[in-house]
Amino acid sequence: MKSVVYRETGGPEVLRVVDREVPEPGPGEVRVRLAVAGVNPTDWKSRRGGGLMAVAGDVVPGQDGAGTVDALGPGVEGLAVGDRVWVYLAQHQRPTGTAQQVTVLPAERVVPLPDGVGFDVGASLGVPAVTAHRALTVAEDLPARLAPGSLAGRTVLVAGGAGAVGHAAVQLARWAGATVVTTVSSPEKAALARAAGAHHVVDYRQQDVPAAVREIAPDGVDLVVEVAPAANLGHDLAVLRPRGTVAVYANDGGDVVSLDVRAGMVANLRLQFVLLYTVGQDALDAAVEDVTAALRDGALPVGEEHGLPLHRFPLERTADAHAAVETGAVGKVLVDVG
Repeated sequence: MKSVVYRETGGPEVLRVVDREVPEPGPGEVRVRLAVAGVNPTDWKSRRGGGLMAVAGDVVPGQDGAGTVDALGPGVEGLAVGDRVWVYLAQHQRPTGTAQQVTVLPAERVVPLPDGVGFDVGASLGVPAVTAHRALTVAEDLPARLAPGSLAGRTVLVAGGAGAVGHAAVQLARWAGATVVTTVSSPEKAALARAAGAHHVVDYRQQDVPAAVREIAPDGVDLVVEVAPAANLGHDLAVLRPRGTVAVYANDGGDVVSLDVRAGMVANLRLQFVLLYTVGQDALDAAVEDVTAALRDGALPVGEEHGLPLHRFPLERTADAHAAVETGAVGKVLVDVG
């Protein structure tokens, strides 16, 4: 089979295509023949040496993908050969991910795709959708699970609604019944955020964000899903209601924030950090169940008409796919594997 590997950290040029033996699944493992793989910022950051696992021998990048169950190891239940599935955290604490034709991973990271849901959608879930779910379910006064109506009467602000996680957060919050406000940096991104389902869009380069959000939600928003806390935390504190939460899932624009402690104390605000790789299996299981329910309801479509343009590369151009994500491609980068 064809696999993309790297043996040392560095730029996209360290990736190369090799032939490898098709692996056999062990106890509790599933072999998946991949059709499409997703590329996320975590992939290039790990490739450059910023991951949680040291490089030793060949590493196959890629956390996300979708395809068909090809073989089952002993003890696997609930899946069958031929099932259409999406996979997540394929490379977490493992040297073999989804940038290859066949991958083997623990059964709990292999999830059936509902009927009618295509591989492009499946490969676009994983890191973005599970991260978005976690960010939407950590607030003190909001439900810990998402379902239709679970966020009815609530207002959620999604910073960067045109990004992959932002897009998933907009879609999931809208599906759960929230009023969704998002910030963007251009009219083009505003159009994408609206296509994803945002009720209100604020262009932070053209508008006063706190004033615009307070006009939409005079009593404040319940939750902020935050991608750039270094730049935005002051605005977030200005628009949250008492006991509101900022869920931080990325550090775009800087690693250091300035915090008005007194303002946060007075309003009993919560600053919650979110990293998918250490949330624990219970949180992952809850996200998978809720995301699957949203898929059944048709709530997570992809493509430019749904607010998430797709950029496609063949497997042998995985290095170009990584470069596209690293240089800020707007939308979702996919690798056609099968």
